[in-house]
Amino acid sequence: MSKNTIAIIILIILYTVGIIGIGGNFDDRIVLLTPINLLISLGLVFWVHPGPKPVLWKLAGICFLTGVAIEMVGVQTGLIFGSYQYGPVLGPKVFGTPLMIGVNWTMLVYCAGSTMNAMMKNQSIILKSIIGAALLTLLDVLIEPVAIALNFWNWEDQIIPLQNYVAWFFVALPLLIAYFIILKKTTNKVAILLLVLQYLFFGILQP
Repeated sequence: MSKNTIAIIILIILYTVGIIGIGGNFDDRIVLLTPINLLISLGLVFWVHPGPKPVLWKLAGICFLTGVAIEMVGVQTGLIFGSYQYGPVLGPKVFGTPLMIGVNWTMLVYCAGSTMNAMMKNQSIILKSIIGAALLTLLDVLIEPVAIALNFWNWEDQIIPLQNYVAWFFVALPLLIAYFIILKKTTNKVAILLLVLQYLFFGILQP
């Protein structure tokens, strides 16, 4: 059995259990496994990465540090995404920001970059980055209601500002440009599946 097949099976099982467990309200504590889910998901797509690992870690470092730094500023000032605070679900925080949010940004950028390379292999970096950023912003539209319901984070007055989605697009855009510059035309089939699973997971669990 190939590494890709193993990774695909694990991810499908992982997200199916998550959808059933959370959607079926079997045990509220299952949502506390979210950080483990993120680490396993990112670990699997990196495990099957079809290329040299040093450049992959370079991209991962850029995405992780940028994601965490921007979220820290966002939480502390409310100037980037709007006024919000993280709950306990995503684990340990630094300046009010879970370190797992950097893992999440890294995972989503990698998945979107792989997907754009598969769909638009010979298009320009800018066009792929714009469409990829729009794809991630659309995903956030699905994420927000679920994240609020599960106490990932909460918005002031429980209102998600339009500013949040604009910021998501403009944070994702340069990170995707970095993906295409560093990893060029790399496509990871498992990462594409993971992006689809993210859409399914948050789409099915809409409150």
